[in-house]
Amino acid sequence: MEYEQTKRLSNREFKRLVGVQRRTFDEIVNVLRDAASQRKTRGCSKKLCLEDQALVCLTYWREYRTYFHIASDWQVSESTICRTVHWVENVLVTSGRFRLGGKKSLLTPTQKPKTVAMDVTESPIERPKYGQKRFFSGKQKRHTLKSQFVIDLETLQVICVVNGSGRRHDFKLFIHSKVRFHPDTESLEDSGYQGIAKFHANSHLPRKKPRKGKLTKEDKQFNRDLARRRVAVEHVNRRFKIFRIFSQRYRNRRKRFELRCHLIAGIYTALPAVMRYS
Repeated sequence: MEYEQTKRLSNREFKRLVGVQRRTFDEIVNVLRDAASQRKTRGCSKKLCLEDQALVCLTYWREYRTYFHIASDWQVSESTICRTVHWVENVLVTSGRFRLGGKKSLLTPTQKPKTVAMDVTESPIERPKYGQKRFFSGKQKRHTLKSQFVIDLETLQVICVVNGSGRRHDFKLFIHSKVRFHPDTESLEDSGYQGIAKFHANSHLPRKKPRKGKLTKEDKQFNRDLARRRVAVEHVNRRFKIFRIFSQRYRNRRKRFELRCHLIAGIYTALPAVMRYS
């Protein structure tokens, strides 16, 4: 479906097709237009207009079909689709428009969030030819890549994303990432971050049942309240997995996984707070 055909779709149908709102799509096209105006090219003109190039890239993320199948629909070569996707990704990353706050913003007194939630999601990958043990996740029983999200619970913005291999435990990924919070920031985590109190005293974890004992009513109520507060980070993981490039088995080179993960998180963060849950 070309861009001119998508104009007949409603806003809800358009978001179902490409995974982003029309407003975000128009902003992506504006970034590409600025980059194209500065690029000096020779030879014949591009086979796809800027709107179609953005649509091809978003469709690739959303559906994660092979370059061959997408090229067959657009009546272009497979290499054209590959170059288009990579060019769009590189332009959006270098533009700085969809950049995350980063780890330093968590410690800045003027930018520090009041309450954050942190969680890890896993994306399956093809079995590596070498070093399989490093990427095998005991929880998922397959080879995966991990993505650790830190979000601001007030603005629902993704502050930073850290990637790691599937074998690394969630808490060890936190230590290795060197993500640290301001002492005044309240952090909410799940039971996979046992021991985080040594690095951040103002952190809250679910209370575990004592050995050969039971949780009290106060402990159960505390766990329920904690789950209600940190459920927003689970919504972020779900919206991240709307793009099947991260929910299905990742077939591309792993070195580009981190770039795409940060880029899509930045696109999500660039939305107004009202539109993130629409």
